[in-house]
Amino acid sequence: MKNAVIGNNKQKANLIVLGAVPRLLYLLQQETSSTELKTECAVVLGSLAMGTENNVKSLLDCHIIPALLQGLLSQDLKFIEACLRCLRTIFTSPVTPEELLYTDATVIPHLMALLGRSRYTQEYICQIFSHCCKAPDHQTILFNHGAVQNIAHLLTSVSYKIKKLRLREVKCFAQDHTSNKHQNQVRMQALKCFSVLAFENPQVSMTLVNVLVDGELLPQIFVKMLQRDKPIEMQLTSAKCLTYMCRAGAIRTDDNCIVLKTLPCLVRMCSKERLLEERVEGAETLAYLIEPDVELQRIASITDHLIAMLADYFKYPSSVSAITDIKRLDHDLKHAHELRQAAFKLYASLGANDEDIRKKIIETENMMDRIVNGLSESSIKVRLAAVRCLHSLSRSVQQLRTSFQDHAVWKPLMKVLQNAPDEILVVASSMLCNLLLEFSPSKEPILESGAIELLCGLTQSENPALRVNGIWALMNMAFQAEQKIKADILRSLSTEQLFQLLSDSDLNVLMKTLGLLRNLLSTRPHIDKIMSTHGKQIMQAVTLILEGEHNIEVEEQTLCILANIADGTTAKELIMSNDDILQKIKYYMGHSHVKLQLAAMFCISNLVWNEEEGSQERQDKLRDIGIVDILHKLSQSPDTNLCDKAKTALQQYLA
Repeated sequence: MKNAVIGNNKQKANLIVLGAVPRLLYLLQQETSSTELKTECAVVLGSLAMGTENNVKSLLDCHIIPALLQGLLSQDLKFIEACLRCLRTIFTSPVTPEELLYTDATVIPHLMALLGRSRYTQEYICQIFSHCCKAPDHQTILFNHGAVQNIAHLLTSVSYKIKKLRLREVKCFAQDHTSNKHQNQVRMQALKCFSVLAFENPQVSMTLVNVLVDGELLPQIFVKMLQRDKPIEMQLTSAKCLTYMCRAGAIRTDDNCIVLKTLPCLVRMCSKERLLEERVEGAETLAYLIEPDVELQRIASITDHLIAMLADYFKYPSSVSAITDIKRLDHDLKHAHELRQAAFKLYASLGANDEDIRKKIIETENMMDRIVNGLSESSIKVRLAAVRCLHSLSRSVQQLRTSFQDHAVWKPLMKVLQNAPDEILVVASSMLCNLLLEFSPSKEPILESGAIELLCGLTQSENPALRVNGIWALMNMAFQAEQKIKADILRSLSTEQLFQLLSDSDLNVLMKTLGLLRNLLSTRPHIDKIMSTHGKQIMQAVTLILEGEHNIEVEEQTLCILANIADGTTAKELIMSNDDILQKIKYYMGHSHVKLQLAAMFCISNLVWNEEEGSQERQDKLRDIGIVDILHKLSQSPDTNLCDKAKTALQQYLA
């Protein structure tokens, strides 16, 4: 059976259909079976698992994993290795749920104990761990069972370097060479384990920084593995380990091992000389490394002409005439999406903060066209990366006014927003917020293409990030807008939805909703018009906020809305006729926080201004409730701003 199925998927499928798997598993678990027979069964099962994904599904349906894990309790090393090899093959298949490794709590400690048995147990167990560590709780389980200490010493396996050979040494070298190959495989799998353990995990990363192996700190060992004479896979994985430790806060971004070693190594991986897979991994890891740090973005942008080098990522597949090898074309096609996705991600990170870098990216050959085309790609990952890239570039005032307008970026963006999964919608709506800023030429056409309805729809999303972006974009849209646009926003949003947003559990949603109200209630005619139609509801909303438990920023924004209402000609009567609101303003004038006192002072200044009709009656009413006494106190305030505001208000009484 073993000889029949090796390298023959058809034979593997035939054996599975004929019911070989349950029989093999039966023999594997029989106490009467000899160890040799059990080992042969595990080898055949491992070979069947090497076939198609359907083969693996069939093996899983027959409960192969518990049977193989049981086999690991044997004392026979060859049988243990055969079981581990088969488990490795099954767990590295995309159809196997990694949770199956963690179902029985005794499995992980037993695997840790088996690590020291042989090079094969080391290689297979590290491979299983690196493929099954996909979530924070997996990291925690492995970490708590001593993964760091158990795997660290595997990195310093001796490697053999033999320069010249005499004839009689050849046989000896062949053995050493095989041994060296296994050592490197063990080191590689150990490295991969550390990369998945450290990813977004401060606890593991902080531990790794201080681990000593043969008197050397782990980060120093990783740096040695970045050297150009090491296998490319080793360089890349070491760079990943250092990147993840840096992003988790265990290594500073200005540390030499990041600036002088990790970053240049990852830029090197983006060059034409590297395989397409390596270029994808290099660019994606570099994008992750530099994403939050301006200085690293600047260094990367001037290392080895990286910005121009990335333009080459869009040239796959090569023109068909240049490709005679059909396999090569297939390979290029397969990786073309991944290359574009990686390039967009890295451009997004590079251009996240620096205006000059953004300019360089946009001036790279046909780059805006490429990014805009990326918005309509069939691959969702490429679309997401293209939107992220555009979002990063849209933080530039100059580019919003020039390149974004020249390429009418808003058109494909609006198309993306019509029907996209949430992860794309979040980034696309963030970018729309930028395109709706008052200096953006795209604001007008976006409004005309039905953006208000779309954004009001987003404010009803279950996803808080989409609610924030929807209301944020409406806030930008309302800034210094015409009366008609403001009326359209209020009509589309509805009072009911406005109250919903003002009682949202997400603080960002609440703050942006208050910002929207503040922008709607600006310029006197607009304030009066809106308050004549929605005054009752808006005053209810303000009362709702001021009577709730909120932080200083929320209260300050709400008082600023009141100050805007108090600036209206007829609207201010809605405040004067509401004794509860007047008492609230009085309360905030005596608040311990200067910010809130100042905001309350703006309300009072607008209400007592004597050049406006009815000012005498308003002044008298405010005097009656004790406002003037508070003004006298505030005119002695050590805060100059508050003191000046109080004096100005008192002058209105004297004039």
